[in-house]
Amino acid sequence: YEGSKTYTQHQVKTTNATGFGAASDDHAERGIDLNEQLIRNKPATFFFRVNSDAMIGAGIHIGDTLIVDRSVPPRSGKVVVAVLNGEFLVRRLQIQVHGVTLIPENKKYGTIQVEHLEDYSTWGVVTYVIHGL
Repeated sequence: YEGSKTYTQHQVKTTNATGFGAASDDHAERGIDLNEQLIRNKPATFFFRVNSDAMIGAGIHIGDTLIVDRSVPPRSGKVVVAVLNGEFLVRRLQIQVHGVTLIPENKKYGTIQVEHLEDYSTWGVVTYVIHGL
């Protein structure tokens, strides 16, 4: 004996509360794998915990978890994680001919026009927000 067998979701049969297989078991789908559903490029995907209300208008609240993909190209209108002078910010990206603007979704905060001399990079694009109730 070399230990217990490891089962996959495909190998576990579904039953109803009475112990008999339900008629729909032949058509049952396996469980939902959130990694499969929410992560497109595993090596380039990171999770961030939000600690600001700057994006509350976009449905991103303090304590939410952001799924950020570094392989997604940043485009205007996308919510991004930006690094500005060593500080991480979550903002909506606006790319213009003359530069980059970082736009908050809360009127308490002002837009940030990135100057050419500032240390700026777009770290990644937010692909999903996990929001607890």
